[in-house]
Amino acid sequence: MQAPNPISSAPVAPSSSAPSDSRADPRAVDAVAARLQRDRLARAGQAPWLHEDVAQRMLERLPLIRRQPGRIVLSSALLGGGHEGLRALYPQARQQWWEHRPLALERAGALHRRPGLGALWGSLRGAPTVQVLPAPPPGEAELLWSNMELHAEADKAALLSRWQQALAVDGFLMFSCLGPDSLVELRPLFEQAGWGDPAPQWTDMHDLGDLLVQAGFADPVMDQEHVRLTWGRAEDLLRDLRALGGNLAPGRHAGLRTPRWHGRLLAALETLRGADGRLAMTLELVYGHAFKAQPRLKVQPETSVSLDQMRAMVRRPSDKT
Repeated sequence: MQAPNPISSAPVAPSSSAPSDSRADPRAVDAVAARLQRDRLARAGQAPWLHEDVAQRMLERLPLIRRQPGRIVLSSALLGGGHEGLRALYPQARQQWWEHRPLALERAGALHRRPGLGALWGSLRGAPTVQVLPAPPPGEAELLWSNMELHAEADKAALLSRWQQALAVDGFLMFSCLGPDSLVELRPLFEQAGWGDPAPQWTDMHDLGDLLVQAGFADPVMDQEHVRLTWGRAEDLLRDLRALGGNLAPGRHAGLRTPRWHGRLLAALETLRGADGRLAMTLELVYGHAFKAQPRLKVQPETSVSLDQMRAMVRRPSDKT
């Protein structure tokens, strides 16, 4: 896979925490930098080039699940992409875009309020409209879709818990994110030069599976693949990486970089050229899906059960795969 033309360029945000704190967990994500990254990407008004490609790979996995969801929640939909493919697979499903950041909420809302022939044609065909929400109603989504969001979340357990709460019983989650083998070529270059961390080391799929179970999901299935990206010029490589949002590692270099450092980085990247003469970089893409299980009641001498809980427990489970 070759990287497409860059979408935008953005500087790397300065570190907001001391390097000594970050190195306790190399997988940690700087929460402040992550919020700034999402706002910066939201200003583009569309998903980054890599997210669109990964969304297509996720869509190819969906036919393995026989359920036909009537209500789909897309978490961080503006930056995730894939909504058009979901509409093609499930034309009668109602889409709800769940935007966690105010700027993304504003941009997504403007996108769906914009008049156009596509919206008119969809309404004439009776296609369900898209709702843009700061939070979806709990317990209603039959599919929760999240593309390239989880790896950049500082509190992954909290996000998984919110996903679980949004799903209906027997609803299913589909997500993708970066794995720890992403950008491995940069790590030795940065370490040798003393430049701090080029990126978090991310969370591997086995630990993500454990987090899914802890959040109340059932039957988690994890998968991964390695993608090799190539570029002809080092400047293009850097521009494409910046278009994905920048460095979220708390242990990155604190402060702005100089033109002299930029020149040293370009020279270091030249060492990555392979036999084909192109610069190569690896990404590990992690995919996962899981179901929201029937609620379990704690055994106590006296137990109170709400009407909604009773309905959920007696509901016949649907086919999952």
